[in-house]
Amino acid sequence: MNKPRLAWAITGSGHYIEECLNFLLTLDNVDLYLSQAAEEVIKMYGFNLNEIREKMPVYRDKTASSPPVGHFYKGYYHTFVMAPATSNTVAKCVLGIADSLVTNLYSQAGKCRVPSIVYPCDIAPEMETTAPGGKKVMVYPRKIDLEGTDKLSTFEYTSIVKSVDELILTVKQRLAFIAKAGDV
Repeated sequence: MNKPRLAWAITGSGHYIEECLNFLLTLDNVDLYLSQAAEEVIKMYGFNLNEIREKMPVYRDKTASSPPVGHFYKGYYHTFVMAPATSNTVAKCVLGIADSLVTNLYSQAGKCRVPSIVYPCDIAPEMETTAPGGKKVMVYPRKIDLEGTDKLSTFEYTSIVKSVDELILTVKQRLAFIAKAGDV
């Protein structure tokens, strides 16, 4: 490893997943982590996992112990991004449950003081999102889902973003900071 990389995880949310993936695919030095549901959702939105693999390493949630999380302890990652993140994943993170690849990554990033940028799918009482096939639909997150997002925003080393534009800006700012710190 020459320089630390960006770790990016996708969960089973379709909330602006196309925009998240399209941005992700413009980045270099990224490892992609997929929950089991993310693999299904990516296909539903027309992305080819083999094409993504040509651009970056892809880790799938296939083992009980999630060995790749050890990369955080070796300084392999400078930032962890979880986008988009389901309400289920957010709830587990809030409760400290690390029983999947993605929740374990979030937990270990925090324990290693690696900043996390999270784009939850539940960010407002009513929202427009895109269903598979491109149709725009309204969704109405439950109070408990919104409370989970609010609670996660209070966690150390965690930044919550509330739009794809904010996600892109925050990731670019973080990458610029890392690049500048590397020049010092």
